[in-house]
Amino acid sequence: MRPIRLISLALLAALAGLWGASWALKAPGEGIGESFARRIASFTGADIPPPSSGGVVMPQGLSLGGPFSLTDHTGQAVTEADFAGRVLLVYFGFTFCPDVCPTELGIMAQAMEDLGPQAAQVTPILITIDPERDTPAALAPYVQNFHPAMRGLTGTPQQIAEVARRYRVYYQRVQRPDMTEYLMDHSSFIYLVGPDGRVRNLFRPESPPEAIAAAVRGVLRAG
Repeated sequence: MRPIRLISLALLAALAGLWGASWALKAPGEGIGESFARRIASFTGADIPPPSSGGVVMPQGLSLGGPFSLTDHTGQAVTEADFAGRVLLVYFGFTFCPDVCPTELGIMAQAMEDLGPQAAQVTPILITIDPERDTPAALAPYVQNFHPAMRGLTGTPQQIAEVARRYRVYYQRVQRPDMTEYLMDHSSFIYLVGPDGRVRNLFRPESPPEAIAAAVRGVLRAG
């Protein structure tokens, strides 16, 4: 029994050492549990995603985004190829949105400011989920109010439904009895898209702009 006891004590000592190292070496924004799992993974060869700087790391095997054909706020036809090689911050919303959309677009704009000169490599995009009202003429002044580099994209209802499906965006028209204008109920994530067109991170509503900027810098470093 003594060898088993010695082995158990050695394992406990090793785990205690790993826990201490996890606390000392954890990355900014990383929990102690995540750091401990990373230390364990380093011994097993497993691949654990790095911390997401406040965003939701995309699980392996889950792919969001892809080809699209839309019209920008200048009336120009655009596809995903027009943004190839650039980092994108993408939000799905609509210009009549009373609260959530302006808040999230403002966060995107602040993240662009936080990036400084690196913002030249990033394009913030609003894709409308209300193409009936959000024509290019309606989108143009709206997006420019947030950031001069922001692009507004619209299209036919079928084109919008397709791009929303590729990003797994929920949206639905809502007509309240006490309102003359309808609203759009929709999911509210900011998508960080890499230069390869692959979604790298999702950011929940009201995520700190500095966290988004930090994640963008990580993608820019990785290329």
